[in-house]
Amino acid sequence: MFKLVPFLSYAFVVTFTPGPNNIMSMANANRFGFKKNFKFILGVFTGFFIILLLSSYFNLILFNILPKIRGFMGLLGAGYMTYLAIKIMKSNKEVSSEDNRQLVSFFTGMAIQFVNPKGILYGITVMSTFIIPYYKSNVSLFLFSIFLASLAFVSTLCWAAFGIIFQRFLSKYRRYFNILMGLLLIYSAISIIRG
Repeated sequence: MFKLVPFLSYAFVVTFTPGPNNIMSMANANRFGFKKNFKFILGVFTGFFIILLLSSYFNLILFNILPKIRGFMGLLGAGYMTYLAIKIMKSNKEVSSEDNRQLVSFFTGMAIQFVNPKGILYGITVMSTFIIPYYKSNVSLFLFSIFLASLAFVSTLCWAAFGIIFQRFLSKYRRYFNILMGLLLIYSAISIIRG
């Protein structure tokens, strides 16, 4: 049975926590303004959608060829979520000004998805762990990819629009925020292992 709460918890935590897309969006908006950064955000959406769709079909092929891989992929996904949780809870890193050097073009936003290990691993993990075991139709895979890419779009919009607020909030409450995000990821990992 599809696990909606762990799926949404995992998607929310990975999408809204600091990563290359969110940090670059926040930094670019601070440096170039929201309007100019919007092209970058659209590029992130497009590139991330492509990564998610490719991850869907990659996982579908694996599940069809090797049906026993489901358990392994579930453990791999849970392990990766636990790793991210620990990394997030231990993180105290401030957003650096070096992130401001990135361009705000559509192409940059899209291209960065293909070299973004967090995004690629997220795509493979979310599809293999939450989607493919329950949904295999082209329409389902397309709709889940659109939904998850839209969530990333909203996330990068939020980081851009509220960049200054988030910087102050994270500076003041970084430790509590990281612990909360890490605990949500651990909850998702446990739900996957329990089946």
